[in-house]
Amino acid sequence: MAKVQVKTPIVELDGDEMTRIIWAMIKEKLIRPFLDVNLKYYDLGVQKRDETDDRITTESARAIQQYGVGVKCATITPDAERVVEYKLKKAWPSPNGQIRSILDGTVFRKPILVKNITPAVRSWTKPIILGRHAYGDLYRGVELVVDKPGKVEIVYNPTGGPESRLLLHDFKGPGVVMGIHNLEKSIRSFARACITYAVSEKLPLWFSAKDTISKTYHAYFKNIFAAETAAQKARLEQAGIQYRYMLIDDAAAQIMKQAGGILWALSNYDGDVFSDVVAAGFGSLGMMTSVLVSPDGQYEFEAAHGTVRRHYYEHLKGHPTSTNSVASIFAWTGGIKKRGELDGTPEVTRFGAKIEKAVIDCIEAGVVTKDLVPLIEPRPAAHQSTEGFIDAVAARLKDLM
Repeated sequence: MAKVQVKTPIVELDGDEMTRIIWAMIKEKLIRPFLDVNLKYYDLGVQKRDETDDRITTESARAIQQYGVGVKCATITPDAERVVEYKLKKAWPSPNGQIRSILDGTVFRKPILVKNITPAVRSWTKPIILGRHAYGDLYRGVELVVDKPGKVEIVYNPTGGPESRLLLHDFKGPGVVMGIHNLEKSIRSFARACITYAVSEKLPLWFSAKDTISKTYHAYFKNIFAAETAAQKARLEQAGIQYRYMLIDDAAAQIMKQAGGILWALSNYDGDVFSDVVAAGFGSLGMMTSVLVSPDGQYEFEAAHGTVRRHYYEHLKGHPTSTNSVASIFAWTGGIKKRGELDGTPEVTRFGAKIEKAVIDCIEAGVVTKDLVPLIEPRPAAHQSTEGFIDAVAARLKDLM
């Protein structure tokens, strides 16, 4: 059987722990036997990041900028405990955050639907994609505990002056305060990335905030989205896409009544919360795709979950594991399909779709890992091991080729 030829390289970013084991199995059993592709490999395992003083993370992001498509395994963001465990020089920052920053990208998460997992929300019959603005807000907040009476002010010292002050609160007793910020450039890139992805997926675009209360901060987001969608009105209309702004509470109520098929753009905190709500509503975080999209149309596909640390420790002991590999497989297929789309090679895109069909066919036949068993109707009598599930997908893929 001749392998499918890929014209342009795909950037491969390896990761850590159990997902690294799974990543290698996917490449060995589902990719290499069928696809002739030049993979630009970068090891983002925490020990290699430590060895290179994390230069490799920057190099991998630059490679995605060069080639346009990357696929990424889940990685560790080390805390103090992990620094000791892996004998690291320091607690290196999140590789995902660094790559997002370099690509100026936005993260989009989308559930993978199968017939025998019924969403908790009965109206949801199509995927709801969450676009999260991954900068600022609470995640770059500055906090202070107030332990006695006094005034807290926001002070702005522009270059060249004059200074301006805004009273935050006149405390009569103890309390707590937080200052948050955002950047016009980041918000505008977020809006453009959402438009790019909405056009790519041909989905209506929502943006939600609370500008009736936050008349400056949230209104700033709203106004930028309005300006960017107006500037790209012809592009949106040509793709048949409608843009809609709603207050966040209205959107939260409306989303419960929708069939799905929507790209919902949200600020950093709102996106953090609602991405988990949507994942749980559709069944499992292990059944979510995640893609980082830059405003210029560069793509990095990854699993939406972590490195499955507990299963990795069992694997090291030689114990059998049953780890869900679906999101990792779909990271590969997302990158393969996008590579084919950008290269104008439909046979590559079709191959990625065949892997996805093999995965979904397995799940719908009751061939699943242990975590999905309680979600399946009717419930399977048994579950597959980590490798057993990937082998089952490989067998079905061979039948589709």
